[in-house]
Amino acid sequence: MIVLKLKSITISLLLNVFTILLVFNVQAQNHPKLNLTKAGVAKIRAELGKVPLFDASLAVIKEEVDAEIALGIFVPIPKDFSGGYTHERHKRNFLILQKAGVLFQILEDEKYAIYIRDMFMAYAELYPKLPVHPQERSYARGKLFWQCLNDSNWLVYTSQAYDCIYDWLSKKERKHLEKKLFIPFANFISEGNPQFFNRVHNHSTWGNVAVGMIALVMDNDDLLQKALYGLKTDNLEVGMKDNDGGFIKVEGQKVGFFANLDEPFSPDGYYTEGPYYQRYAMYPFLIFAQALQNVKPEFKIFEYKDSVLLKSVTTLINLSDSDGNFFPINDGQKGMSYYSRELVTALDIAYLFGGENPELLSIAEKQGKVTVDDAGLEVALGLKEGKALPFIKKSLELTDGPKGDQGGLAIIRKDGLELVFKYAAQGLSHGHYDKLSYSLYTNGNELVQDYGLARFVNIEQKGGGNYLKENTTWAKQTIAHNTLVQDETSHFKGEYEIGSQFASKKYFLDISNPNIQIASAKEINAYKGTELHRTMAMIKDESLTYPYVLDIMRVTSDSVHQYDLPFYYLGQLMQTNFKYNSPKVLQQLGEKNGYQHLFEEGKAKISQENSTLNWMSNDKFYTLTAITAENDEIIFTRIGANDPEFNLRRDPGMIIRKKGVKDALFVSIIEPHGTYSPVSEFAVNAYSAIDKMTVLLNDEAYTVIEIRFKNETSKVIAIANLDNSENSKHKLTIADTIYQWSGPYYSK
Repeated sequence: MIVLKLKSITISLLLNVFTILLVFNVQAQNHPKLNLTKAGVAKIRAELGKVPLFDASLAVIKEEVDAEIALGIFVPIPKDFSGGYTHERHKRNFLILQKAGVLFQILEDEKYAIYIRDMFMAYAELYPKLPVHPQERSYARGKLFWQCLNDSNWLVYTSQAYDCIYDWLSKKERKHLEKKLFIPFANFISEGNPQFFNRVHNHSTWGNVAVGMIALVMDNDDLLQKALYGLKTDNLEVGMKDNDGGFIKVEGQKVGFFANLDEPFSPDGYYTEGPYYQRYAMYPFLIFAQALQNVKPEFKIFEYKDSVLLKSVTTLINLSDSDGNFFPINDGQKGMSYYSRELVTALDIAYLFGGENPELLSIAEKQGKVTVDDAGLEVALGLKEGKALPFIKKSLELTDGPKGDQGGLAIIRKDGLELVFKYAAQGLSHGHYDKLSYSLYTNGNELVQDYGLARFVNIEQKGGGNYLKENTTWAKQTIAHNTLVQDETSHFKGEYEIGSQFASKKYFLDISNPNIQIASAKEINAYKGTELHRTMAMIKDESLTYPYVLDIMRVTSDSVHQYDLPFYYLGQLMQTNFKYNSPKVLQQLGEKNGYQHLFEEGKAKISQENSTLNWMSNDKFYTLTAITAENDEIIFTRIGANDPEFNLRRDPGMIIRKKGVKDALFVSIIEPHGTYSPVSEFAVNAYSAIDKMTVLLNDEAYTVIEIRFKNETSKVIAIANLDNSENSKHKLTIADTIYQWSGPYYSK
């Protein structure tokens, strides 16, 4: 009996041990699981050689990674800013490591796993010995890079590589790497830099996601909680500034990944910092969302905040011109587009988890590549199967603010003309002081520009690739934008603390009629005691070849001021209908608030009712026709004064100035109207079709404008300045003509 009992116990113990080992083995063999999955890898292997775009994308990264493996492993002691050797080497390393992990999983070639392991071991040897980075410019210095932001980039990408070789590594190797590298790295980004980690900003998004990604690989719930909800700390200084002019956590403010979803995104998927930084943040947002969906599906992350992450991808595409370049709202580098690696990743993930929107496939087709993972395969299959439909960019409004109640953007499109009218919130530390500003594009070319940022990203010889001082002294200042400046002072005095409290208010928007699309907004906080009310309309007249843009800026104040309305056209001045004087020696226009960076190239005292500027850009003719009054001034400017290092572009501009008045009305039309062929040397329709513009009425309640054309047709636009109700009825009699309508505006 005893023997049998012992045998029974022995068998039972053996079975239990076997079960434990089996469970442990299943748990240990659950990688990759972030953005590549076991099922996804199996499907990819089965489809190799059958899906052209995927195969081509795989071949590109294989060639790139093989070349790096042949060169060897380099993990230099960090010393440089952006663009310098050590910075770019460590950046190159994390990009290659992520791609090598993908190749190992798909091709099952151990050389890629060996390369990743050896690179990680080199970092595990280096990292514990590193002090903070020697460059002292950042508010949160990293170790591998000059700022924690770039350290976070490194960990986001390398977490994916670690996931891909996790099961291939021995338990001893994993323990060593986690103890010496990954856990200290995650703790340094978070606990070691709460002023970086506990924020609502694209910086902290990268930090949160870096910690979250490595937490998911290691099944480390403590790190995951930090990533999702931030650090539990109460010792942060309220209102402490960073070097961007932004702020770290204010007591009571939510932090962590979910807070960075809740606060910067509007319900429409617009990211308050602007499209340039939305593009930058989309990679961590979407890559972590995909990983969470695969590992922690209970979070239902793609349903969070009414699927805001999925909306944000299509929103970002709509924030680009016809060539795919993002509008440079706030701090934005021109030329950044949806061809960037961040948008390739975001689009592929949005397609996989957002119901396989066929319109996204047409953008992927233009991008010409896919991510080499589960999402990329589905996109490539969709294209192979002919599922793509055109992504048609239409006129739309994008609200700003977490609840969509902090102003927004109106993007109005017609026949290749694109108007971007901004009445948004400040945009956090990357925001500009440019309430009610606008920019204008035609077929992908800038016509009336927003300057964007003053920075040469990752070009070492220009300030280490970082923001230049001119970003503050010029690019953020109001005079750098196409909006009104009072007394040569920027909106909110150029102070972030004030500007971040307010947003402009939409007055009305109507884009339902393709022949007149109109947006109107008010700003009452930029200048104390002054209200700005701007209405912009894109109008298509059957008698004209192209649509034109009407701009009505109405200013009312409780005291006398000087008002400047700049206009930054791009191209070559052809002709004006007024005489101006050009100085022999160029002088700066003013002393501060951006005026110190403008040369005065010419000045005119205006006496006529209409002033015109005719210019040519990309072999097309345009005319600005403005209603002017006696004693108005027109000033021709050129950017670049007080810029000894040539950090600013030498672009032209024109300012309409009204001096010594309380209230003012600026009315103008921008009219595309002709072309020039350098080959045939013929100019067609080189002159404006407008004969005269007149203010029929401008009082507290109404502003009425008449436009007369040379073809003897005319158009009248009326704005109800105090009543924006769609149901209100209006009736005016002007010079024996009765104007009667319902709603906030009239057009006929």
